[in-house]
Formats: sequence, C-alpha cells, structure tokens
Amino acid sequence: MLDEERVILMTRMAAYERKEGRQNIKIGNYFRSDYIAVQVLKSLFSVTVAFALVAALYVFYHFDTLLQEIYQMDLPAFARKVLTYYVASAVSYGLLTYVVSTYRYAKAKKSLKQYYHNLKKLNAMYEQQG
Repeated sequence: MLDEERVILMTRMAAYERKEGRQNIKIGNYFRSDYIAVQVLKSLFSVTVAFALVAALYVFYHFDTLLQEIYQMDLPAFARKVLTYYVASAVSYGLLTYVVSTYRYAKAKKSLKQYYHNLKKLNAMYEQQG
C-alpha cells in the first residue's frame, strides 16, 4: 500500500522539477562568483550590441545633418561624449545585472536546499518502509 505522505511529497517534488527546478538546478551547478560573472558578461555583451545598434540608427536618421557638420564638429569631444554614454549605460546595466543575479542565485540555492531536504526525507521514508 502506498504511503499518502510519500505520494504527496513525490508529487510536490515532481511539480518543482517540472517548473522552476530545472532552472534552479542549472544555477546551482555554478559557484556563486562564476554564475554572477557569466551573467554580467552576457549583460555587457548585450549592452554593447544594443548601444551599437542605437548609435547606428541615430547615425542613419541624422545622416544628412552629420555630413554637413562633420568638419565643424569637435570630433574628440564628440567621441568622449559617446564613450561616456556607453560607459554609463554599461556600468548601470552591469550593476543591475549583478544585483539581479545575486538575488536569483540566493533564491535558487535556498530552493534547492529545500528540494534536497525533501529528497533526503523521501529516501528516509523508503528506507523506513523497506
């Protein structure tokens, strides 16, 4: 005869594995610093691509104005201004990614700790029965 408590525990664990458990297990396979570093690097790459796309769209939209004023512009000052915008956006997204990744890692570890506790409890139930 099946133990009702064991079936409930197994059902709860299976639902966890199907939903958030899969992602949490992937996160749990990393060391904290490695997970956060990978996420921040992905974010910095994405920011770089997005900044380049936005800059290209700006240049294409204002192409005629830029061509007319290119010889009158202070190009080093313009380059510093663009670089400042890029660094500001990269730092802000990097910090935001760091905070979010730290939170996600802590949440995943806490959830996995409960999952492993339930696994031990289930194993004890099996050993007690047999």
